[in-house]
Amino acid sequence: MNNEAGSLNLGTVVSVRGSVVDVQFEIDLPPIFTLLRCGANDEIAIEVLAQLDAHRVRGIALTPTQGLARGAVVTDTGAPLLAPVGKNIIGRMFDVFGDPIDHQSAPADVEWRSVHNAPPALVRRSTQSEIFETGIKAIDVLVPLERGGKAGLFGGAGVGKTVLLTEMIHNMVGHHEGVSIFCGIGERCREGEELYRDMKDAGVLSNMVMLFGQMNEPPGSRFRVGHAALTMAEYFRDDEHRDVLLLIDNIFRFIQAGSEVSGLMGQMPSRLGYQPTMSTELAGLEERIANTDNGAITSIQAVYVPADDFTDPAAVHTFSHLSASIVLSRKRASEGLYPAIDPLQSSSKMATPGIIGDRHYQLAQEIRRTLAQYTELKDIIAMLGLEQLSPEDRDIVGRARRLEHFLTQPFFTTEQFSGVAGKLVSLEDALDGCERILRDEFKDYPESALYMIGAIDEAKLKLHAVAPVPAAEALAHES
Repeated sequence: MNNEAGSLNLGTVVSVRGSVVDVQFEIDLPPIFTLLRCGANDEIAIEVLAQLDAHRVRGIALTPTQGLARGAVVTDTGAPLLAPVGKNIIGRMFDVFGDPIDHQSAPADVEWRSVHNAPPALVRRSTQSEIFETGIKAIDVLVPLERGGKAGLFGGAGVGKTVLLTEMIHNMVGHHEGVSIFCGIGERCREGEELYRDMKDAGVLSNMVMLFGQMNEPPGSRFRVGHAALTMAEYFRDDEHRDVLLLIDNIFRFIQAGSEVSGLMGQMPSRLGYQPTMSTELAGLEERIANTDNGAITSIQAVYVPADDFTDPAAVHTFSHLSASIVLSRKRASEGLYPAIDPLQSSSKMATPGIIGDRHYQLAQEIRRTLAQYTELKDIIAMLGLEQLSPEDRDIVGRARRLEHFLTQPFFTTEQFSGVAGKLVSLEDALDGCERILRDEFKDYPESALYMIGAIDEAKLKLHAVAPVPAAEALAHES
Protein backbone atom coordinates (compact mmCIF):
# COMPACT_ATOMS: atom_id res chain seq x y z
CA MET A 1 0.00 0.00 0.00
CA ASN A 2 1.04 3.62 -0.58
CA ASN A 3 2.11 4.48 2.98
CA GLU A 4 2.63 8.22 3.41
CA ALA A 5 4.19 8.94 6.79
CA GLY A 6 5.43 12.41 5.85
CA SER A 7 4.37 14.16 9.06
CA LEU A 8 5.52 11.27 11.28
CA ASN A 9 2.85 11.97 13.86
CA LEU A 10 3.61 9.18 16.35
CA GLY A 11 1.42 7.69 19.05
CA THR A 12 1.54 4.78 21.50
CA VAL A 13 -0.82 1.87 22.03
CA VAL A 14 -2.59 2.14 25.40
CA SER A 15 -4.90 -0.89 25.15
CA VAL A 16 -5.62 -3.85 22.84
CA ARG A 17 -8.93 -5.73 23.06
CA GLY A 18 -9.12 -8.18 20.18
CA SER A 19 -9.42 -6.02 17.06
CA VAL A 20 -10.07 -2.81 19.02
CA VAL A 21 -6.98 -0.71 19.70
CA ASP A 22 -6.76 2.54 21.72
CA VAL A 23 -3.87 4.84 20.78
CA GLN A 24 -2.58 7.95 22.58
CA PHE A 25 -1.24 10.96 20.64
CA GLU A 26 0.39 13.87 22.43
CA ILE A 27 0.22 16.49 19.66
CA ASP A 28 -2.15 16.00 16.68
CA LEU A 29 -5.17 13.73 16.99
CA PRO A 30 -5.78 11.86 13.69
CA PRO A 31 -9.19 12.52 12.05
CA ILE A 32 -11.85 9.77 11.79
CA PHE A 33 -11.08 7.14 9.07
CA THR A 34 -7.33 7.87 9.18
CA LEU A 35 -5.20 4.75 8.73
CA LEU A 36 -2.58 4.08 11.42
CA ARG A 37 0.34 1.67 11.02
CA CYS A 38 2.35 -0.19 13.63
CA GLY A 39 4.40 -3.35 14.07
CA ALA A 40 7.97 -4.22 13.05
CA ASN A 41 7.30 -3.66 9.32
CA ASP A 42 4.14 -1.57 9.63
CA GLU A 43 2.22 -4.80 8.99
CA ILE A 44 -0.62 -3.95 11.41
CA ALA A 45 -3.17 -1.46 10.02
CA ILE A 46 -5.72 0.30 12.24
CA GLU A 47 -8.55 2.56 11.06
CA VAL A 48 -9.60 5.35 13.45
CA LEU A 49 -13.33 5.14 14.23
CA ALA A 50 -13.68 7.31 17.36
CA GLN A 51 -11.89 10.12 19.20
CA LEU A 52 -12.25 9.35 22.90
CA ASP A 53 -10.76 12.56 24.37
CA ALA A 54 -8.14 15.21 23.59
CA HIS A 55 -5.34 12.65 23.27
CA ARG A 56 -6.84 9.20 22.62
CA VAL A 57 -8.42 7.58 19.56
CA ARG A 58 -10.08 4.19 19.22
CA GLY A 59 -9.61 2.21 16.05
CA ILE A 60 -10.45 -1.14 14.55
CA ALA A 61 -7.62 -3.30 13.22
CA LEU A 62 -7.89 -4.33 9.56
CA THR A 63 -5.22 -6.99 10.08
CA PRO A 64 -4.63 -9.58 12.86
CA THR A 65 -3.27 -7.99 16.05
CA GLN A 66 -1.01 -10.83 17.20
CA GLY A 67 2.14 -9.44 18.75
CA LEU A 68 0.69 -5.98 19.37
CA ALA A 69 1.25 -4.77 22.95
CA ARG A 70 0.86 -1.69 25.09
CA GLY A 71 3.54 0.91 24.47
CA ALA A 72 3.99 -0.06 20.80
CA VAL A 73 4.73 2.93 18.56
CA VAL A 74 2.00 3.83 16.05
CA THR A 75 2.50 5.97 12.91
CA ASP A 76 -0.25 8.24 11.60
CA THR A 77 -0.20 7.80 7.78
CA GLY A 78 -2.12 11.06 7.36
CA ALA A 79 -4.48 9.41 4.85
CA PRO A 80 -7.50 7.09 4.91
CA LEU A 81 -7.52 3.55 3.51
CA LEU A 82 -6.63 3.78 -0.20
CA ALA A 83 -7.48 1.57 -3.16
CA PRO A 84 -5.54 1.31 -6.46
CA VAL A 85 -7.33 2.46 -9.64
CA GLY A 86 -6.20 2.47 -13.26
CA LYS A 87 -6.18 0.35 -16.42
CA ASN A 88 -3.54 -2.00 -15.00
CA ILE A 89 -5.74 -3.39 -12.21
CA ILE A 90 -7.87 -5.29 -14.74
CA GLY A 91 -7.28 -9.04 -14.70
CA ARG A 92 -5.89 -8.92 -11.15
CA MET A 93 -6.98 -10.09 -7.69
CA PHE A 94 -6.53 -7.85 -4.62
CA ASP A 95 -7.13 -7.72 -0.89
CA VAL A 96 -8.67 -4.77 0.99
CA PHE A 97 -5.34 -2.83 0.97
CA GLY A 98 -4.93 -3.12 -2.80
CA ASP A 99 -2.12 -5.66 -2.42
CA PRO A 100 -2.19 -8.35 -5.15
CA ILE A 101 -3.08 -11.87 -3.93
CA ASP A 102 -2.65 -13.65 -7.28
CA HIS A 103 1.11 -14.35 -6.84
CA GLN A 104 2.03 -11.61 -9.30
CA SER A 105 3.92 -8.34 -8.78
CA ALA A 106 2.02 -5.17 -7.86
CA PRO A 107 0.49 -3.41 -10.90
CA ALA A 108 2.45 -0.42 -12.24
CA ASP A 109 1.07 3.04 -13.07
CA VAL A 110 -1.85 2.99 -10.67
CA GLU A 111 -3.39 5.88 -8.77
CA TRP A 112 -4.38 5.48 -5.11
CA ARG A 113 -7.75 6.87 -4.06
CA SER A 114 -9.63 7.02 -0.75
CA VAL A 115 -12.26 4.30 -0.28
CA HIS A 116 -14.52 6.86 1.45
CA ASN A 117 -16.40 8.79 -1.23
CA ALA A 118 -19.75 10.57 -1.38
CA PRO A 119 -22.51 9.25 -3.68
CA PRO A 120 -22.93 11.09 -7.01
CA ALA A 121 -25.03 14.27 -6.78
CA LEU A 122 -28.68 13.97 -7.86
CA VAL A 123 -28.09 16.36 -10.77
CA ARG A 124 -25.54 13.91 -12.25
CA ARG A 125 -27.77 10.84 -12.05
CA SER A 126 -29.43 9.47 -15.15
CA THR A 127 -33.23 9.41 -15.22
CA GLN A 128 -33.57 6.84 -18.02
CA SER A 129 -34.66 3.30 -17.28
CA GLU A 130 -32.97 0.66 -19.42
CA ILE A 131 -33.12 -3.12 -19.21
CA PHE A 132 -29.96 -5.11 -18.57
CA GLU A 133 -30.18 -8.49 -20.38
CA THR A 134 -28.53 -11.45 -18.67
CA GLY A 135 -29.24 -14.33 -21.08
CA ILE A 136 -30.96 -16.25 -18.25
CA LYS A 137 -34.61 -16.97 -19.13
CA ALA A 138 -36.17 -16.85 -15.67
CA ILE A 139 -34.55 -13.47 -14.90
CA ASP A 140 -35.06 -11.71 -18.24
CA VAL A 141 -38.74 -12.74 -18.52
CA LEU A 142 -39.98 -12.42 -14.92
CA VAL A 143 -37.46 -10.23 -13.05
CA PRO A 144 -35.88 -7.86 -15.62
CA LEU A 145 -32.81 -6.08 -14.24
CA GLU A 146 -32.12 -2.35 -14.55
CA ARG A 147 -28.98 -0.95 -16.14
CA GLY A 148 -27.38 1.03 -13.34
CA GLY A 149 -29.69 -0.56 -10.78
CA LYS A 150 -29.21 -2.89 -7.84
CA ALA A 151 -30.52 -6.44 -7.85
CA GLY A 152 -30.48 -8.75 -4.86
CA LEU A 153 -30.11 -12.53 -4.94
CA PHE A 154 -31.85 -13.73 -1.81
CA GLY A 155 -31.53 -17.23 -0.47
CA GLY A 156 -30.32 -19.41 2.36
CA ALA A 157 -27.14 -21.47 2.30
CA GLY A 158 -26.61 -23.80 -0.66
CA VAL A 159 -29.43 -22.74 -3.02
CA GLY A 160 -27.16 -21.45 -5.80
CA LYS A 161 -26.45 -17.72 -5.22
CA THR A 162 -22.74 -17.91 -6.07
CA VAL A 163 -23.37 -20.14 -9.14
CA LEU A 164 -25.92 -17.64 -10.49
CA LEU A 165 -23.49 -14.72 -9.94
CA THR A 166 -20.70 -16.60 -11.72
CA GLU A 167 -22.99 -17.38 -14.66
CA MET A 168 -23.88 -13.70 -14.96
CA ILE A 169 -20.20 -12.73 -15.14
CA HIS A 170 -19.73 -15.28 -17.91
CA ASN A 171 -22.74 -13.98 -19.88
CA MET A 172 -21.95 -10.28 -19.37
CA VAL A 173 -18.57 -10.45 -21.09
CA GLY A 174 -20.23 -11.47 -24.35
CA HIS A 175 -23.09 -8.98 -23.98
CA HIS A 176 -21.63 -5.73 -22.66
CA GLU A 177 -18.43 -3.87 -23.46
CA GLY A 178 -17.91 -3.02 -19.82
CA VAL A 179 -15.79 -4.26 -16.95
CA SER A 180 -16.83 -6.65 -14.17
CA ILE A 181 -15.72 -6.24 -10.58
CA PHE A 182 -16.24 -9.19 -8.25
CA CYS A 183 -16.16 -8.37 -4.54
CA GLY A 184 -16.09 -11.33 -2.12
CA ILE A 185 -17.10 -10.22 1.37
CA GLY A 186 -16.61 -12.79 4.10
CA GLU A 187 -16.89 -15.78 1.76
CA ARG A 188 -14.79 -18.95 1.64
CA CYS A 189 -11.28 -18.57 0.21
CA ARG A 190 -11.83 -21.87 -1.66
CA GLU A 191 -14.64 -20.19 -3.65
CA GLY A 192 -12.40 -17.24 -4.50
CA GLU A 193 -9.61 -19.45 -5.76
CA GLU A 194 -12.05 -21.57 -7.83
CA LEU A 195 -13.69 -18.47 -9.29
CA TYR A 196 -10.32 -16.98 -10.27
CA ARG A 197 -9.29 -20.22 -11.99
CA ASP A 198 -12.67 -20.62 -13.74
CA MET A 199 -12.63 -17.04 -15.01
CA LYS A 200 -9.07 -17.51 -16.27
CA ASP A 201 -10.03 -20.73 -18.08
CA ALA A 202 -13.10 -19.08 -19.59
CA GLY A 203 -10.93 -16.23 -20.90
CA VAL A 204 -12.95 -13.49 -19.16
CA LEU A 205 -10.35 -12.48 -16.56
CA SER A 206 -8.97 -9.85 -18.95
CA ASN A 207 -12.18 -7.90 -18.33
CA MET A 208 -12.44 -8.36 -14.57
CA VAL A 209 -11.08 -7.13 -11.26
CA MET A 210 -11.46 -9.29 -8.15
CA LEU A 211 -11.32 -8.22 -4.49
CA PHE A 212 -11.59 -10.50 -1.50
CA GLY A 213 -12.03 -9.96 2.22
CA GLN A 214 -12.22 -13.61 3.22
CA MET A 215 -14.13 -15.01 6.16
CA ASN A 216 -10.94 -15.74 8.13
CA GLU A 217 -9.93 -12.06 8.04
CA PRO A 218 -10.72 -9.56 10.85
CA PRO A 219 -14.14 -7.83 10.73
CA GLY A 220 -12.56 -4.44 9.89
CA SER A 221 -11.09 -5.88 6.69
CA ARG A 222 -14.40 -7.50 5.65
CA PHE A 223 -16.25 -4.28 6.44
CA ARG A 224 -14.07 -2.13 4.15
CA VAL A 225 -13.54 -4.40 1.13
CA GLY A 226 -16.91 -3.37 -0.36
CA HIS A 227 -15.88 0.30 -0.21
CA ALA A 228 -12.58 -0.54 -1.94
CA ALA A 229 -14.45 -2.35 -4.75
CA LEU A 230 -16.80 0.61 -5.20
CA THR A 231 -13.84 3.01 -5.47
CA MET A 232 -12.51 0.91 -8.38
CA ALA A 233 -15.99 0.77 -9.98
CA GLU A 234 -16.35 4.57 -9.70
CA TYR A 235 -13.01 5.04 -11.49
CA PHE A 236 -14.14 2.97 -14.50
CA ARG A 237 -17.51 4.77 -14.57
CA ASP A 238 -16.34 8.37 -14.06
CA ASP A 239 -12.82 8.43 -15.57
CA GLU A 240 -13.11 5.84 -18.37
CA HIS A 241 -16.87 6.26 -19.05
CA ARG A 242 -17.41 2.50 -19.08
CA ASP A 243 -20.33 0.47 -17.81
CA VAL A 244 -19.44 -1.57 -14.74
CA LEU A 245 -21.01 -4.78 -13.45
CA LEU A 246 -20.34 -4.95 -9.71
CA LEU A 247 -20.99 -8.36 -8.17
CA ILE A 248 -21.01 -8.58 -4.40
CA ASP A 249 -20.99 -11.94 -2.66
CA ASN A 250 -22.27 -11.54 0.04
CA ILE A 251 -23.84 -8.27 1.21
CA PHE A 252 -25.11 -9.93 4.41
CA ARG A 253 -21.47 -10.54 5.40
CA PHE A 254 -20.92 -6.77 5.10
CA ILE A 255 -23.74 -6.18 7.60
CA GLN A 256 -22.37 -8.98 9.77
CA ALA A 257 -18.86 -7.46 9.76
CA GLY A 258 -20.38 -4.08 10.69
CA SER A 259 -22.21 -5.78 13.54
CA GLU A 260 -18.92 -7.28 14.80
CA VAL A 261 -17.15 -3.92 14.55
CA SER A 262 -20.01 -2.20 16.37
CA GLY A 263 -19.97 -4.78 19.17
CA LEU A 264 -16.21 -4.54 19.55
CA MET A 265 -16.49 -0.74 19.72
CA GLY A 266 -18.93 -1.13 22.62
CA GLN A 267 -22.11 0.16 20.93
CA MET A 268 -25.46 -0.99 22.28
CA PRO A 269 -27.02 -3.47 19.80
CA SER A 270 -30.50 -2.91 18.40
CA ARG A 271 -33.12 -5.49 17.39
CA LEU A 272 -31.88 -9.09 17.01
CA GLY A 273 -28.34 -8.03 17.94
CA TYR A 274 -27.61 -5.93 14.84
CA GLN A 275 -25.68 -2.66 15.10
CA PRO A 276 -27.78 0.48 15.66
CA THR A 277 -26.12 2.09 12.59
CA MET A 278 -26.93 -0.77 10.16
CA SER A 279 -29.30 1.28 7.98
CA THR A 280 -26.80 4.17 7.65
CA GLU A 281 -23.82 1.91 6.92
CA LEU A 282 -25.70 -0.03 4.25
CA ALA A 283 -27.01 3.18 2.63
CA GLY A 284 -23.47 4.62 2.61
CA LEU A 285 -22.40 1.68 0.44
CA GLU A 286 -25.54 1.25 -1.71
CA GLU A 287 -26.08 4.93 -2.62
CA ARG A 288 -22.69 5.04 -4.37
CA ILE A 289 -23.96 2.45 -6.87
CA ALA A 290 -25.66 4.64 -9.45
CA ASN A 291 -26.30 5.41 -13.10
CA THR A 292 -24.75 8.80 -14.06
CA ASP A 293 -24.20 10.81 -17.25
CA ASN A 294 -20.75 9.13 -17.56
CA GLY A 295 -21.77 5.48 -17.29
CA ALA A 296 -23.53 3.00 -15.04
CA ILE A 297 -22.59 0.76 -12.16
CA THR A 298 -25.02 -2.16 -12.26
CA SER A 299 -24.82 -4.21 -9.10
CA ILE A 300 -25.94 -7.75 -8.43
CA GLN A 301 -25.64 -8.73 -4.79
CA ALA A 302 -26.03 -12.10 -3.15
CA VAL A 303 -27.90 -11.78 0.14
CA TYR A 304 -27.75 -14.62 2.63
CA VAL A 305 -31.07 -14.77 4.48
CA PRO A 306 -30.54 -16.02 8.06
CA ALA A 307 -32.64 -19.15 8.63
CA ASP A 308 -34.61 -18.31 5.42
CA ASP A 309 -36.40 -15.57 7.43
CA PHE A 310 -37.22 -12.65 5.14
CA THR A 311 -38.38 -10.53 8.11
CA ASP A 312 -34.81 -10.46 9.47
CA PRO A 313 -33.65 -6.79 9.71
CA ALA A 314 -30.64 -7.49 7.44
CA ALA A 315 -32.93 -8.75 4.64
CA VAL A 316 -35.53 -5.98 5.19
CA HIS A 317 -32.97 -3.14 5.02
CA THR A 318 -31.31 -4.64 1.93
CA PHE A 319 -34.70 -5.00 0.15
CA SER A 320 -35.32 -1.25 0.42
CA HIS A 321 -32.30 -0.41 -1.79
CA LEU A 322 -33.02 -2.80 -4.64
CA SER A 323 -34.73 -2.32 -8.01
CA ALA A 324 -35.08 -6.10 -8.40
CA SER A 325 -35.24 -8.94 -5.89
CA ILE A 326 -34.45 -12.46 -7.10
CA VAL A 327 -35.54 -14.95 -4.45
CA LEU A 328 -34.04 -18.43 -4.58
CA SER A 329 -36.21 -21.23 -3.22
CA ARG A 330 -34.85 -24.26 -1.38
CA LYS A 331 -37.92 -26.26 -2.46
CA ARG A 332 -37.28 -25.61 -6.16
CA ALA A 333 -33.59 -26.45 -5.70
CA SER A 334 -34.58 -29.78 -4.09
CA GLU A 335 -36.78 -30.52 -7.15
CA GLY A 336 -33.82 -29.92 -9.48
CA LEU A 337 -35.39 -26.79 -11.01
CA TYR A 338 -32.24 -24.68 -11.52
CA PRO A 339 -31.84 -21.74 -11.40
CA ALA A 340 -34.02 -22.14 -8.29
CA ILE A 341 -35.74 -18.76 -8.74
CA ASP A 342 -39.15 -18.46 -7.05
CA PRO A 343 -41.18 -16.51 -9.66
CA LEU A 344 -43.93 -15.56 -7.20
CA GLN A 345 -41.66 -14.10 -4.52
CA SER A 346 -39.22 -12.44 -6.93
CA SER A 347 -40.07 -8.96 -8.20
CA SER A 348 -38.67 -6.13 -10.29
CA LYS A 349 -39.56 -2.43 -10.45
CA MET A 350 -38.70 -2.60 -14.17
CA ALA A 351 -41.64 -4.93 -14.91
CA THR A 352 -44.02 -2.19 -16.11
CA PRO A 353 -45.51 -1.77 -19.62
CA GLY A 354 -43.78 1.61 -20.06
CA ILE A 355 -40.31 0.05 -19.69
CA ILE A 356 -40.47 -3.55 -20.95
CA GLY A 357 -43.33 -3.10 -23.42
CA ASP A 358 -46.93 -4.28 -23.37
CA ARG A 359 -46.35 -7.77 -24.82
CA HIS A 360 -43.59 -8.68 -22.33
CA TYR A 361 -45.60 -7.25 -19.40
CA GLN A 362 -48.82 -9.13 -20.26
CA LEU A 363 -46.87 -12.37 -20.83
CA ALA A 364 -45.04 -12.07 -17.47
CA GLN A 365 -48.37 -11.42 -15.70
CA GLU A 366 -49.97 -14.46 -17.34
CA ILE A 367 -46.99 -16.68 -16.36
CA ARG A 368 -47.25 -15.52 -12.74
CA ARG A 369 -51.04 -16.02 -12.76
CA THR A 370 -50.69 -19.56 -14.13
CA LEU A 371 -47.99 -20.48 -11.58
CA ALA A 372 -50.04 -18.94 -8.72
CA GLN A 373 -53.13 -20.95 -9.72
CA TYR A 374 -51.01 -24.11 -9.82
CA THR A 375 -49.73 -23.38 -6.31
CA GLU A 376 -53.34 -23.11 -5.07
CA LEU A 377 -54.27 -26.39 -6.77
CA LYS A 378 -51.36 -28.32 -5.26
CA ASP A 379 -53.24 -29.00 -2.00
CA ILE A 380 -56.23 -30.42 -3.86
CA ILE A 381 -53.95 -32.60 -6.00
CA ALA A 382 -52.16 -33.86 -2.86
CA MET A 383 -55.46 -34.80 -1.17
CA LEU A 384 -57.70 -35.96 -4.02
CA GLY A 385 -55.39 -36.56 -6.97
CA LEU A 386 -55.19 -34.90 -10.37
CA GLU A 387 -58.25 -36.78 -11.70
CA GLN A 388 -60.60 -34.81 -9.42
CA LEU A 389 -59.70 -31.50 -11.07
CA SER A 390 -61.86 -29.98 -13.81
CA PRO A 391 -60.45 -30.16 -17.36
CA GLU A 392 -59.67 -26.40 -17.20
CA ASP A 393 -57.72 -26.80 -13.97
CA ARG A 394 -55.86 -29.78 -15.40
CA ASP A 395 -54.79 -27.63 -18.36
CA ILE A 396 -53.53 -24.94 -15.95
CA VAL A 397 -51.46 -27.53 -14.07
CA GLY A 398 -50.01 -28.82 -17.34
CA ARG A 399 -49.06 -25.32 -18.52
CA ALA A 400 -47.57 -24.38 -15.15
CA ARG A 401 -45.42 -27.51 -14.95
CA ARG A 402 -44.18 -27.02 -18.51
CA LEU A 403 -43.37 -23.37 -17.76
CA GLU A 404 -41.46 -24.41 -14.64
CA HIS A 405 -39.43 -26.90 -16.65
CA PHE A 406 -38.85 -24.49 -19.55
CA LEU A 407 -37.55 -21.80 -17.16
CA THR A 408 -34.72 -24.11 -16.08
CA GLN A 409 -31.46 -23.56 -17.94
CA PRO A 410 -28.08 -25.31 -18.21
CA PHE A 411 -25.25 -23.00 -17.10
CA PHE A 412 -21.81 -22.59 -18.64
CA THR A 413 -20.27 -22.51 -15.16
CA THR A 414 -21.73 -25.92 -14.23
CA GLU A 415 -20.81 -27.77 -17.45
CA GLN A 416 -17.95 -29.60 -15.71
CA PHE A 417 -20.36 -30.98 -13.06
CA SER A 418 -23.49 -31.64 -15.10
CA GLY A 419 -21.96 -32.58 -18.45
CA VAL A 420 -24.66 -30.45 -20.13
CA ALA A 421 -23.47 -27.59 -22.37
CA GLY A 422 -24.46 -24.13 -21.13
CA LYS A 423 -27.04 -22.07 -23.03
CA LEU A 424 -27.40 -18.30 -23.49
CA VAL A 425 -31.01 -17.43 -24.41
CA SER A 426 -32.09 -14.10 -25.88
CA LEU A 427 -35.11 -12.32 -24.37
CA GLU A 428 -37.05 -12.76 -27.62
CA ASP A 429 -36.49 -16.55 -27.62
CA ALA A 430 -37.46 -16.80 -23.94
CA LEU A 431 -40.69 -14.82 -24.46
CA ASP A 432 -41.53 -16.81 -27.59
CA GLY A 433 -41.12 -20.11 -25.68
CA CYS A 434 -43.34 -19.01 -22.78
CA GLU A 435 -46.01 -17.70 -25.18
CA ARG A 436 -46.13 -20.96 -27.11
CA ILE A 437 -46.42 -23.02 -23.90
CA LEU A 438 -49.31 -20.83 -22.71
CA ARG A 439 -51.02 -21.38 -26.10
CA ASP A 440 -50.82 -25.17 -25.42
CA GLU A 441 -48.55 -25.76 -28.42
CA PHE A 442 -46.52 -28.24 -26.31
CA LYS A 443 -49.49 -29.85 -24.56
CA ASP A 444 -48.59 -33.34 -25.83
CA TYR A 445 -44.90 -33.05 -25.02
CA PRO A 446 -43.60 -34.70 -21.83
CA GLU A 447 -42.25 -32.19 -19.31
CA SER A 448 -38.80 -33.77 -19.50
CA ALA A 449 -38.50 -32.55 -23.12
CA LEU A 450 -38.65 -28.95 -21.85
CA TYR A 451 -36.22 -29.48 -18.96
CA MET A 452 -32.74 -27.88 -19.17
CA ILE A 453 -33.02 -26.58 -22.73
CA GLY A 454 -32.27 -23.17 -24.26
CA ALA A 455 -34.78 -21.93 -26.86
CA ILE A 456 -38.14 -23.76 -27.07
CA ASP A 457 -37.40 -25.41 -30.44
CA GLU A 458 -34.78 -27.58 -28.71
CA ALA A 459 -37.70 -29.47 -27.10
CA LYS A 460 -38.51 -31.03 -30.50
CA LEU A 461 -34.93 -32.28 -30.82
CA LYS A 462 -34.98 -33.58 -27.27
CA LEU A 463 -38.33 -35.33 -27.76
CA HIS A 464 -36.70 -38.10 -29.82
CA ALA A 465 -34.44 -38.93 -26.86
CA VAL A 466 -37.35 -39.15 -24.40
CA ALA A 467 -39.89 -41.96 -24.27
CA PRO A 468 -43.28 -40.41 -25.14
CA VAL A 469 -45.68 -40.46 -22.20
CA PRO A 470 -49.28 -39.22 -22.44
CA ALA A 471 -49.47 -35.82 -20.78
CA ALA A 472 -52.26 -36.61 -18.27
CA GLU A 473 -50.53 -39.85 -17.24
CA ALA A 474 -47.21 -38.01 -16.71
CA LEU A 475 -48.92 -35.35 -14.57
CA ALA A 476 -50.74 -37.93 -12.46
CA HIS A 477 -47.50 -39.81 -11.91
CA GLU A 478 -45.52 -36.68 -10.96
CA SER A 479 -48.16 -35.29 -8.61
